[in-house]
Amino acid sequence: MKEIVLITGANGLVAQELSKKLEKEYSVRFLTRKKKNDREFEWDIKNEIIDDTAFENVSHIIHLAGANIAEKRWTDERKKELISSRVDSANLILKTLQKKNIKLKSFVSASGINYYGTKTTDKIFTENDNPGNDFLSEVVVLWERAADDFKEQNIAERVVKIRTAVVLSEKDGALKKMLPAIKMGIGSPLGNGKQYMPWIHIKDICSIYEFALKNSELNGAFNATSPEHTTNENLTKKIAEILKKPLFMPNVPSFVLKLLFGELASALLEGSRASSEKIQNAGFKFKFPDLKLALQDLLNKN
Repeated sequence: MKEIVLITGANGLVAQELSKKLEKEYSVRFLTRKKKNDREFEWDIKNEIIDDTAFENVSHIIHLAGANIAEKRWTDERKKELISSRVDSANLILKTLQKKNIKLKSFVSASGINYYGTKTTDKIFTENDNPGNDFLSEVVVLWERAADDFKEQNIAERVVKIRTAVVLSEKDGALKKMLPAIKMGIGSPLGNGKQYMPWIHIKDICSIYEFALKNSELNGAFNATSPEHTTNENLTKKIAEILKKPLFMPNVPSFVLKLLFGELASALLEGSRASSEKIQNAGFKFKFPDLKLALQDLLNKN
């Protein structure tokens, strides 16, 4: 009999791709705001409502729920939503499992590479480094703390936190947003373009979740970022090169992005490198460690 894996954030890009990968070996269920089929179970985080039949015989939970960081300006209300969608959702799951006296083999939680702070430095961060001191790092610290509670409360045998870089996919996310302007020949780097942009191919991030699920010795935080480091400028140039488009427009000035996005602009204009050595030393092999090959795979589909 297949082990049951429950995935939150059912409509997200990673959840959709990951579920296809896991279905051969696991029975996959989803927690979602609106049920569409028998594998989906409804929950309402704000009102603390959850269909607890979702947890019957569940062995593993992969917690991917979380409002999109870059979707809207960071008003006070939006900041609360960014935290609540990650932390309150985990707390609701924990309380439900405690009430039903259910123990998990593993709780695997999404996390963010912004744990280390939104800044551009020469440092390459490892999992042993301290968190930053800005809003995004605060979000990630609270997010990981909520995940750690599953082990501390003896609800999960182990907790794995996947500190995810920018996920590259032609279907959604940063790459999809960059493509229209570059295809029209008006693409350009953001700010000075020298900010590092940790990245990972959609297939590799899904493989990391699968790896975390299957390897019971894995515990704690892991950076999920490809070994090849790149800047915003280099990424923009590589996309244009693969699409055979010119790149002659001036960089988008920082002040324009700050006017458009407010505090959120810092996430676009700053960025540091992070090391993926820990996950590789655990035995994970990247299928797309090279940026050019990753972009070719995503963009040369026709």
